[in-house]
Amino acid sequence: MTGANLFYGAGFTVAKHIMPRLIQPLGFIFIRVSVVMLLFWLSWFGGDKFRAKIDRKDWPKLVLGGLFGVALNQMLFFMGLNLTFPIHASLIMMSTPLLITIISLIVLKDRIKPEKAIGLVLGIGGAILLMSAGKELTVTGNSMLGDLFVLMNAASYAIYLVMIKPLMLRYRPIVVIRWVFLFGFLFVLPFGGRQFAAIDWSLFHWKDYTAVAFIVICVTFFTYLWNIYALRHLSPSTAGAYIYLQPIFAAIISVIFIGEQLNWVKLLATLMIFSGVYLVNFGLKRKTVL
Repeated sequence: MTGANLFYGAGFTVAKHIMPRLIQPLGFIFIRVSVVMLLFWLSWFGGDKFRAKIDRKDWPKLVLGGLFGVALNQMLFFMGLNLTFPIHASLIMMSTPLLITIISLIVLKDRIKPEKAIGLVLGIGGAILLMSAGKELTVTGNSMLGDLFVLMNAASYAIYLVMIKPLMLRYRPIVVIRWVFLFGFLFVLPFGGRQFAAIDWSLFHWKDYTAVAFIVICVTFFTYLWNIYALRHLSPSTAGAYIYLQPIFAAIISVIFIGEQLNWVKLLATLMIFSGVYLVNFGLKRKTVL
């Protein structure tokens, strides 16, 4: 989980290195999803233990998993990252556990305890503070719009996690992810195919190719595999705690390599979001499912 969140944190800055200078956001997503989909489908040749017959009732969930967990999730994230700053994006992504809790409360009709309610207010309040103060202009636009896209991405991924969890209990995770990425690719194809075709590969240097490879292999393929492995050996609460490392890594890398500035608004928003996530996940006597 430490390695996965280090890759996630670095991915914010690495993606900004070539986007939109060489690749537009949706074209980048086309590369990311198509290559990783092929890599996951290589598991099909690993034998019967990596194959499973999918029940008819589960196909709609896999299709929606591809929509929310891959297509909308990744397209909204890269569109947002293209407009905002790495630190902003990483902090907004911290809202994911909070949004998962809200969606679970609605779907599962769970009762909310005072500390969880306080955590939700603090966390979402921190995200709103960061977005409302996000009037800094980036090279590609206004960070507030980018923050909004990233928040929508976090909501999409939260819906995906709540919806897909029952399938993870009935099938091997690699089987579920394989189908989710296939359907996600089909959703991405109409939007990312044109931007992918417009890429001028002659403008790329070896550092640019390395950046693309890092995003595809490390930030996507390995992080999915490592998350699966970690969730088999760690409790959901313990695994969820590692999300705190993501904005820390992102901030350090962003400040060093692209000179992003820290100010009191970002620090206050960080404190509110961290406190909110902590209260929601660890301020309860019973386990919270992420």
